[in-house]
Amino acid sequence: MADTNATHFTNPSTFILLGIPGLETAHVWISIPFCAMYVIALLGNSTILFIVKKEPSLHEPMYYFLCMLAITDLVLTTSILPKMLSIFWFNSGEIDFSACLTQMFFIHCFFSIESGIFVAMAFDRYVAICHPLRHSTILTNPVVTKISLAVVLRSSIFILPNFFLARQWPYCRTNVIPHTYCEHMAVVKLACADISISSSYGLFVVFFVTGLDVLFIIVSYTQILRAVFSLPTKDAWLKTFGTCSAHFSAILAFYIPGLFSFLTHRFGHNVALHFHVLIGSIYLLVPPMLNPIIYGVRTRQIRDRLLCLFIKKET
Repeated sequence: MADTNATHFTNPSTFILLGIPGLETAHVWISIPFCAMYVIALLGNSTILFIVKKEPSLHEPMYYFLCMLAITDLVLTTSILPKMLSIFWFNSGEIDFSACLTQMFFIHCFFSIESGIFVAMAFDRYVAICHPLRHSTILTNPVVTKISLAVVLRSSIFILPNFFLARQWPYCRTNVIPHTYCEHMAVVKLACADISISSSYGLFVVFFVTGLDVLFIIVSYTQILRAVFSLPTKDAWLKTFGTCSAHFSAILAFYIPGLFSFLTHRFGHNVALHFHVLIGSIYLLVPPMLNPIIYGVRTRQIRDRLLCLFIKKET
């Protein structure tokens, strides 16, 4: 009988996403802020892309990286929100096995890409503040292109093994995933096999890739702070801090919720499942929503272009 059941569930054609277990009755209400965050993320990031494309003075490394961040946020949110809303609104949790693994790959790959972009932006700020006279010669367009390609290739190479490992496991327990999207550990935990390889490799990716990114950002900002404190006047301090404040705010909004969700998933065994799934859903939505707001409000060049755009429309 056990063999029959294993054969029946091995490599299921579909998975079933439950949404937020325990909060099914509140799905419609939860969908309202989620949908609002998605709309804000779409409008905000599309606006950033439009402004940078239309304004020649913004064709600089910082804004190229910002455009790359906007594209990443659009892909990241679109990878999860439409399916999530279909669960909340229509109780349509069924997802094809291959589609589930593809969604899993896109989520984790683009999360890693976003982390790499923040490193590139931190390096750009470091060069601009610590070596301002050499900024244009160090960060040329070919160098920016190479950095961008390296970020994408690095993320793809490190995330692909997770995808192939998850695909080769036999799934003979159940095809029900207690989550709003196909999160890596939520999927592989359904396998009727020793998943220690997947679990260990997932930890390796988090600590090696994301951990190194955080380390590089810390080193960059340490050098930036040293350069700032060597400036002669307080006004110069404030002006330099202002150029970095938007980037630093975006970094905090990205890493803190992500780290909290990761630690909860691995070690927070006493945390209620619905709370964990809720946080795991929010941390992929809040940064894409906040990034265009942070950069739009705190970056003077973008704010000025946006105001000019609205003034022209009114006149």
